[in-house]
Amino acid sequence: MQFGTFSIGDVTPDPATGRPPTEQERLKAMAAIAVKAEEVGFDVFATGEHHSPPFVSSSPTTLLSYIAARTSSILLSTATTLITTNDPVKVAEDYAVLQHLADGRVDLMLGRGNAGPVYPWFGKDVREGIPLAVENYALLHRLWREELVDWTGRFRTPLQSFTSVPRPLGGTPPFVWHGSVRSPEIAEQAARYGDGFFVNNLFAPKDHFRRLVSIYRERYAHYGHGTEGQAIVGVGGMVFVRRNSQDAVRDYRPYFDNSPLAGYGSTVEEHMERTSLTVGSPQQVIDKTLTFREHYGDYSRQLFHLDGGGMPLKVVLETLDLLGEDVIPVLRKELAALRPAGDPAAPAHASLPVARRTGQRTDADGRAL
Repeated sequence: MQFGTFSIGDVTPDPATGRPPTEQERLKAMAAIAVKAEEVGFDVFATGEHHSPPFVSSSPTTLLSYIAARTSSILLSTATTLITTNDPVKVAEDYAVLQHLADGRVDLMLGRGNAGPVYPWFGKDVREGIPLAVENYALLHRLWREELVDWTGRFRTPLQSFTSVPRPLGGTPPFVWHGSVRSPEIAEQAARYGDGFFVNNLFAPKDHFRRLVSIYRERYAHYGHGTEGQAIVGVGGMVFVRRNSQDAVRDYRPYFDNSPLAGYGSTVEEHMERTSLTVGSPQQVIDKTLTFREHYGDYSRQLFHLDGGGMPLKVVLETLDLLGEDVIPVLRKELAALRPAGDPAAPAHASLPVARRTGQRTDADGRAL
């Protein structure tokens, strides 16, 4: 089981002072959070990808490369890489470079993105979101596994005998998660390739995400990758912890009300009731996180969002200390005891299969010519 934290990089005023951080301060704070997360025993740090205010997370590989140079063990990931508006050739190249520089400590989560205006900025049509996600990933998947790629599709210029460089580290592509909050087509895509499926339960009722996970598990088994129980599921959520629950709710409320990720007219208490948001003592965080297994089955990765709504870096680092000291060790022990024998370990570079390296030409669906 992997535990991690993710940041979306919102530049939001501190509700106590009214002052927003500068963009440089926010980016440096995200890096400091990653360094601290490694120090207190987290396995993963992930960043989102956004291309509009109030966010600074427009270049995940640049930020993660900076963090890679300041860390030694934490796995570096994305909370979204926009497979719809990014060119899959550039995605293949950028994440392979990062993989080499970080000694394999890299994976990524693909998503369509939830900001419609972004599509035309990159010459795309939001109405083609699902077809873009499906076709672009089909190409990305091949670019990391075939040394010579011929490609003809709907959404980019053709490729002839194209080689993406550098090649994946040791012939092993980064592990890919597919994230979705509403699309069964993406659950199907993740299952088809035997990739991971991630549900970032920040907004909707838990039953909504349970349905998507069920589709993914059923189709994962259908494609012959393993049993439904062996499907590779990840879960996200928001957490704020203090030694006692009253302090936690009191201290968190201003950040919740200020956050671009939360609220929408609901209170902290209402949001906790219907989503994965947990605000309370270490034991309350442990208890609620353990219920996620009841909703989604055994899963491989748990990511916590900690730093939104203008929360000062000092407060985030204090939260990480509490989680690392009082929460994560207990969750590791409890979830390990519940995990069935034979379930695969959470994906990491050293445990992934080496991709086939071939000059054989194939068509757009990967069939040999």
